[in-house]
Amino acid sequence: MTQQSRIKYTEEVAELINLIPKTDLHVHLDGSLRLQTLTEIAKQENVELPSSTVEGLNELVFKDNYANLEEYLKTFGYACAVMQKPEYLERIAYELAQDNQNEGVRYIEVRFAPQLHINKKMDMKKVIASVDKGLECAQKEFNLRPEVKSGQEPPFNYGIIVSALRAFGPYSEYYANFINSLAYSDMKDIVGLCSLELARGAVKTRDELGVPIVALDLAGAEKGNPAKDHRKAFQYAHENFLAKTVHAGEAYGPSSIFQAITECHAERIGHGMFLFDITKVDEDSRIDKERYVDELSQYIADRRVTIEVCLTSNLQTNPGLKSLEQHSFKKMIERELSTTICTDNRTVSKTTVTNEIKLALQNFDMNPRTLKNTIVYGFKRSFFPDRYAKKRQYVRQCIDYYEKLVQGTILEA
Repeated sequence: MTQQSRIKYTEEVAELINLIPKTDLHVHLDGSLRLQTLTEIAKQENVELPSSTVEGLNELVFKDNYANLEEYLKTFGYACAVMQKPEYLERIAYELAQDNQNEGVRYIEVRFAPQLHINKKMDMKKVIASVDKGLECAQKEFNLRPEVKSGQEPPFNYGIIVSALRAFGPYSEYYANFINSLAYSDMKDIVGLCSLELARGAVKTRDELGVPIVALDLAGAEKGNPAKDHRKAFQYAHENFLAKTVHAGEAYGPSSIFQAITECHAERIGHGMFLFDITKVDEDSRIDKERYVDELSQYIADRRVTIEVCLTSNLQTNPGLKSLEQHSFKKMIERELSTTICTDNRTVSKTTVTNEIKLALQNFDMNPRTLKNTIVYGFKRSFFPDRYAKKRQYVRQCIDYYEKLVQGTILEA
């Protein structure tokens, strides 16, 4: 098989994809809990759900398709309702790490909004520390395996990303108190202040507790909620050496991505699906839209701003996307952008990293070199929570293991 040949998805390829070391740099904790866990905790805590069974929840809440991003986001309310105690956060984080380990994922960056879980029993430090405890427990168990201890296989590592929300209401006890205490402030100001408080809390938790908080994220519906409203929070993260990633181009256009990079110092972009859509460029008679999009994509390519691609999620939340073949990942590959394949939400989107790679191979012109680059970018462009020398050593170990597994197969680059 030549390097230029497109990979044909076969059983052999499927087995190899499951084995090769992978990453997930864009996975939401509250969108990825096991449904069995959701029903069990809900029963213990008397949390009302649309159904008490996994089958019922899959039919009524966690659907195969959603009308839009807003409907997709509603599912998180049920998950957050069972994530209000330290032991539940710890359990859900532990299980998420296990689920990733079971399909060959060796590095994850778990993101969530601590603000949705702060209550009388947990402050921000306790919330984040509980998630870290679960992830660390799973990490230690995995890394004690003989094949990992001997160095034959790379260990499992993780980082935590805290997510600010573009807009919110009294969704949690914390948010309600925040809004009420600023009764005479404009909602946009409140939103910005809340993000800044999160950034400060994340830095303090990282520095005082040693928790591997690696980045600040911005999530939520883009339309009408511009990233610039959160610039102070991202500037604070920037000044305190906390990495930045922003959901942008998920349901809005290139202008949203531009703002994420210029106003929030984003080093990675979550989704970026509408990067090339000139119809979604903000109206301005002075702008040559095609040139604007071309220069923006070139800027992203030059600086290796990595796009966290979430195929299933985009297909579910954008009715206009009739098939994955229409997804902008095709142009991203053609323009040799730095991309990494992610799940977004394992439960809400009913997917895995392995499945997302399968979809990429089935719908896009990917040869062994393109696939390897996409996998490796996940490791290289991670916000690895250790010294750069350690990161380089770890990335090299993962690449060597990848090459060993695919040597002599149709995936050899």
